[in-house]
Amino acid sequence: MAKPQKKLFLLDALALIYRAHFAFSKAPRISSRGVNTSAIFGFMNAMIEVLSKEKPTHIGVAFDSSKKTFRHEQFPMYKATRQSQPEDISVATPYIKQIIEAMHIPILIMDGYEADDIIGTIAKKAARADFEVYMMTPDKDYGQLVEEHVHIYKPAFMGKPAEKLGVPEVLERWQIERIEQVTDMLGLVGDSVDNIPGIPGIGEKTAQKLIADFGSVENLIASADQLKGKLKENVVNFAEQGMLSKQLATIHLDVPVDFNEDRLRHTEYDKPRLAALLDELEFRQMKTRLLGGTYDEKPLPTAFQNNPPAQMNLFDSPADQAPAFLPFPNMSAVKPSGADDLPFDFDSASPAAAQPADKPKRTKVKAPVASASAATPDAVTDTKTTDDAPGATVTETSEPAYLDVFPDYEIDEVQPERRKNILSVIHDYRLVDTAELRASLVHYLGLQSSLCFDSETTAIDPVEADLVGLSFAYRPGEAFYVPVPDDRAEAQAIVDQFKPVFENAAIEKIGQNLKYDLLMLKKYGVEVQGKLFDTMIAHYLIEPEMRHNMDMMAMTYLNYQPVEIEALIGKKGKGQLTMRDVDVQKIVEYAGEDADITLQLRNAFAPRLEKDSLHKLFDQVEMPLVQVLADLELEGITLDTNALAELSAILEVDMRQVQQEIFQIAGESFNIGSPKQLGEVLFDKLKLDKNAKKTRTGQYATGEEILSKLEEEHEIARKILDYRELIKLKNTYVDALPLLISKRTGRIHTSFNQAVASTGRLSSANPNLQNIPIRTPRGQEIRKAFVPRGPEFLIMSADYSQIELRIMAAFSGDQTMLDAFNNNVDIHTQTASKVFHVGLGDVTSDMRRKAKTINFGIIYGISSFGLSQRLKIPRKEAAQIIDEYFTEFPAIKAYMDQSVEKARGFGYAETILGRRRYLRDINSRNVTDRMFAERNAVNAPIQGSAADMLKIAMIQIHDFMRREKLKSKMILTVHDELVFDAHRDELDLLREHVDHIMKNAIPMGVQMETGIGVGENWLVAH
Repeated sequence: MAKPQKKLFLLDALALIYRAHFAFSKAPRISSRGVNTSAIFGFMNAMIEVLSKEKPTHIGVAFDSSKKTFRHEQFPMYKATRQSQPEDISVATPYIKQIIEAMHIPILIMDGYEADDIIGTIAKKAARADFEVYMMTPDKDYGQLVEEHVHIYKPAFMGKPAEKLGVPEVLERWQIERIEQVTDMLGLVGDSVDNIPGIPGIGEKTAQKLIADFGSVENLIASADQLKGKLKENVVNFAEQGMLSKQLATIHLDVPVDFNEDRLRHTEYDKPRLAALLDELEFRQMKTRLLGGTYDEKPLPTAFQNNPPAQMNLFDSPADQAPAFLPFPNMSAVKPSGADDLPFDFDSASPAAAQPADKPKRTKVKAPVASASAATPDAVTDTKTTDDAPGATVTETSEPAYLDVFPDYEIDEVQPERRKNILSVIHDYRLVDTAELRASLVHYLGLQSSLCFDSETTAIDPVEADLVGLSFAYRPGEAFYVPVPDDRAEAQAIVDQFKPVFENAAIEKIGQNLKYDLLMLKKYGVEVQGKLFDTMIAHYLIEPEMRHNMDMMAMTYLNYQPVEIEALIGKKGKGQLTMRDVDVQKIVEYAGEDADITLQLRNAFAPRLEKDSLHKLFDQVEMPLVQVLADLELEGITLDTNALAELSAILEVDMRQVQQEIFQIAGESFNIGSPKQLGEVLFDKLKLDKNAKKTRTGQYATGEEILSKLEEEHEIARKILDYRELIKLKNTYVDALPLLISKRTGRIHTSFNQAVASTGRLSSANPNLQNIPIRTPRGQEIRKAFVPRGPEFLIMSADYSQIELRIMAAFSGDQTMLDAFNNNVDIHTQTASKVFHVGLGDVTSDMRRKAKTINFGIIYGISSFGLSQRLKIPRKEAAQIIDEYFTEFPAIKAYMDQSVEKARGFGYAETILGRRRYLRDINSRNVTDRMFAERNAVNAPIQGSAADMLKIAMIQIHDFMRREKLKSKMILTVHDELVFDAHRDELDLLREHVDHIMKNAIPMGVQMETGIGVGENWLVAH
């Protein structure tokens, strides 16, 4: 009888813990006590996967020691550039050690050695004892250990299945001939994570060629005379560094540790202790998987307090001291006077238990976004025949699990490889390609109270794209795809069939990134009406910090992996197809899935919007704004290309002049765009800074931050910054903007991002008009190129004046600030008068400048150091100014303190309309992280409320302009400014109403002001 195979798994603990932590970084698991359990959960899932699938007979988990190793003695800078361990990992690691102990799995650790040394030593000994050994790690360095009976096991991750790497796979991965050459590759390339320097200028491809030619680092160095140019110079100059790097990357196999076969044997768990730990961590489903559904022994007292791990002294963040959200049930939301008189019926903010900062459009080109989490159990499905829709068979879903995706935070305890997909889920996606079927579909769509739709198009730019097809869904598991032909007349006829459905205001329209679909339909003469539900924006409100890609959300909330767009059209590049080129049957499945999954996401998000009191913000602000932004984008903006061409020529002259001035100061010509050459001139030749910083590759750092510190004392630094700004203006804006003019409309059409900035503010892209520089004369000139669409129009600009300061005055109720704003007293002069204790008439321009800096700085939590840097004054003087400010404006200080305390209790800050900004570091013991969260606790309600106010103003102005059927058009929003193509005959009417609406969008106890200008271009108007 053959002996059973002995299989040993050795786990690289910290590599797996870090991997789990960062996999969940965009969607962390937070327990009801406020503890981030992501790293614990991810590590445990990986280990359970191995135990259940691979069934090892023996297992051990290796940890790094906290003590320095022999590598630090060889190279003191070893791992010196690593950031400090994230606090959440410090909290998670003791828990993980306790769980490992409760599972009776030995922990392998030894001072002076790293986990890879311990694993390597034991792996080699076990292989000689007839074991099949698997080193479980994502670390590529372990490739040097692989041999016939020693393998790397890379666990499943981000939807990728687990991999087992033997000798052939390692050789293929590195493109080498022998396993021992892995260390040669590492010696040449280095490792930025561990601060192993390698040889400068050698990347992986170059290293592969060199190892193929010379066989080893030693032979390469000995044969350096065969090399040429810079490569030869680097190999000669950094030969010793290359040898040291190889030594540092070599895993040592002589760790004084015995291979104890019996100690590593996989045995039964300590069930009571393990149950108590899993209960404490709220891993209910994991407990069932490990211990069985009938395990009901009473949990022990808090496991952490009663069973400290053996290495507890190595960690300074015990779990029982982990930050928890402390509710303040009696604390009312910070709200300005007048907030009860909002034009919308918003509920006042109410305390709620801290929610997990969990998960996050499937864009029109649907880039796959992986997730470390999964979701709910499969829904119960039932297939039956029906006559109530075009086609025959449908799939009904009874009480789908995704309707309640937030029970006990247990939404992602499913392995990624167990995700559902289009091949594993029963569905019915049908082609509707005849006039009779389209008529039938239109009939049944018209009977629905809500429906989901999506458009398939030829391009991601809606202005340039054509429709390829439309998909519809109104029941989970069922969808219909309507192809639209290339011929415009035929396409229009098909779209017109569905126009009554789209323009039926009684039917809710659901979609993912609906603005895109509305824009497409507008081009075909369809104005979508009725209530809207955009899943991308719904998730943006629920989890503003996360990504809102449809694939990500489907994996996270539905445990479903959608079909990737590249499966249809291929990867990006010259060979990529458009949807017009794809077989229609493939599109049926793909487009049907789009509509179906979006419908299911809507069903998941709608209850959460209600639960978090976000439904009114969603329905009354964000959804109406979708229509407004679609109209803005379709209108576009006219550019004066001649003005840009003239400015480009001026910038070219300016650049050459500044370049010559730089050369004159330097005493030589050089490539200013080369960081290496620039650094040598500034620091080797001109000696601007004897302690100049260098990058990892050994060249001087010459970034903007470095040069900004030098510009006061060294003219050349100022000139270089000027030169860089001129290049940016010319290349990024002046020369680039004309290339973005649409061939169809003759205007540029920026795309407004409604679900990007966590503050609620809008941003724009293609082009990004928010970032056009306006602080320098040359930057301001760019606005001169934005002109009216014709001689009957002028550009009108309406801009909120000091909106954030006014909101802070309203929120804090500070009487001095309120009086200043309400009586039209200059707020910076008023502040200077108070802080410097002089009369209003005695305030100097310097005093006002300092007061202006602190007024705006306070909103963003400016420190004495930050103020001293901005004002270029001693830190002590800056601290004194801040102290005086809070003495004179105590209500501001009280507001800031209350905002921080409220955030500590709830785990988030919120705007006047209830928009939330989650602040998971607000109770962190890491001072830097906590202070950043505290600044956001103060700023987010102010900045977010300003965003809310502008959005409401845009909606009301848009409605007014439509109602009055004005020829004028709103064409742009930038920060707190709205820009219009104003018809000359409507100018007075438009100015009056825009001013009134903006001032009264959200009534507050402070007077809002706008600045409105008119001119032949945007620069003049602003």
